[in-house]
Amino acid sequence: MNANTITCGNCAEVMATWPDACIDLTVTSPPYDDTRTYNGYIFEFQEIAKQLYRVTKPGGNVVWVVGDQTVNGSETGTSFRQALYFMEVGFNLHDTMIYQKNSPPLTHNRYEQHFEYMFIFSVGAPRVFNPIRTKKLWKDNRTIKAIRREKDGSTDYGFAGKQETKIVGNVWIYNIGGGHVTDDSFAHEHPAIFPEALARDHILSWSNPGDIVLDPMCGSGTTLKMAKELGRQWVGIDISDEYCRLSQKRVNGANVPLFSEA
Repeated sequence: MNANTITCGNCAEVMATWPDACIDLTVTSPPYDDTRTYNGYIFEFQEIAKQLYRVTKPGGNVVWVVGDQTVNGSETGTSFRQALYFMEVGFNLHDTMIYQKNSPPLTHNRYEQHFEYMFIFSVGAPRVFNPIRTKKLWKDNRTIKAIRREKDGSTDYGFAGKQETKIVGNVWIYNIGGGHVTDDSFAHEHPAIFPEALARDHILSWSNPGDIVLDPMCGSGTTLKMAKELGRQWVGIDISDEYCRLSQKRVNGANVPLFSEA
């Protein structure tokens, strides 16, 4: 396994050639149900999950962004079945997060679907957690708050610094559509891309500079681009020659070197 490369091939087969425990973090969004056409390729979920567990380092994480299709009036539940299978192969389900989309309303006989799941799996306890923080609307001003801070190891009674911020919740809201997910117009050659900000926030949260970040279904290259910009090493795999080249262009701009082939 070579860092800062993209391999064109079946990701389960490619990962099978790698050593154990070589990846710090995976951030990916698989094709789910048949809501995403993927150039006619088959999605071998169970083998992918097994290989992800094998190659993830102790304390490493997998961020699995997935949703469900509605068929004959019923949601498929594929996302839940996948989450349970990840646990069967050995992962902890560290957190079930929500990716909420600021998307336009549609016309269905149900409340509109504005979210996907972001399952955070870990091998044991996560090694890294760099929480994203937001400014508090109100400053702490009660004695009981000061006592709690002291128990947490903070004795700053001036209500400054971190005491004016709080860790964000596990529902993350992003604008989607043209001009919001990325400034790279050519990235939309891929049928389903998630916001660069989503990849950025997970990479910041679950890895440190120098760590190796994988996207085994790298598609348009969003995860790889953000990992590079954030000073992480990156590894991409995609079964589609077309999308491998798109990812390479996304990471390196106009200078597009040849990717390796499995």
